[in-house]
Amino acid sequence: MSKTAETASSPAYFSVWDVHSYYGESYIVQGVSFNIHEGEILALLGRNGAGKTSTLRSIARLGDPEVKKGEIWLDHQAIHEMESWQAAQAGISLVPEDRRIIQGLTVQENLELAQIAPPLGWSIDRIYELFPRLGERKNQEGTTLSGGEQQMLAIGRALARDVKLLLLDEPYEGLAPVIVQEIERTLRQIKDLGITTIIVEQNAIAALKLADRAVILDTGEVVFDGTAQEVLDNEQLREDYLAI
Repeated sequence: MSKTAETASSPAYFSVWDVHSYYGESYIVQGVSFNIHEGEILALLGRNGAGKTSTLRSIARLGDPEVKKGEIWLDHQAIHEMESWQAAQAGISLVPEDRRIIQGLTVQENLELAQIAPPLGWSIDRIYELFPRLGERKNQEGTTLSGGEQQMLAIGRALARDVKLLLLDEPYEGLAPVIVQEIERTLRQIKDLGITTIIVEQNAIAALKLADRAVILDTGEVVFDGTAQEVLDNEQLREDYLAI
């Protein structure tokens, strides 16, 4: 059922090739492979503990989990040979589940800090056009924003860099339905701008409706790689691996 990512000798815009990652002795990501074309949104799905966040962290080269085997390619760049700061410079930006808003800094200062070194992405004014609410609160301390506003700030901070691959870990977590709809509208705008994105989200239906393609993990392995619509249309697949 699963498909194999293109090899390193002929990479897609973004490719994960036979990646194996560990937390200490715990074998978490067990030979994951997939690829993404430029401008696509991929929903990375699975039950709790399937290895989704670990896969994102492996892609971002954060060191935990430790990637012990495999290749990661972005726009012909060998990400698997890089440290985390080099991967960020190469265009990979992870928005973690806890958002990591910097305490004591205003909205404006959080965005300015993201642009302290090249390569730069969007201007802060452009980010405020996408998120008018952030512009209204630019002098407010970032950690005092609502959960939805903090998510906007975290995404805006990622866009302040020159992003080639945006990684979103549980962007709807803990948000009220009306705020989820607002974040969804923003992600659709980002999609329209052609930013390649991987989204990990427990609200699988919402992620699938946004995504072009889907990869489903089960205990660290790929069990499905296809279109998002295939998953929406396959009730047995969703029941077996997503419990929906």
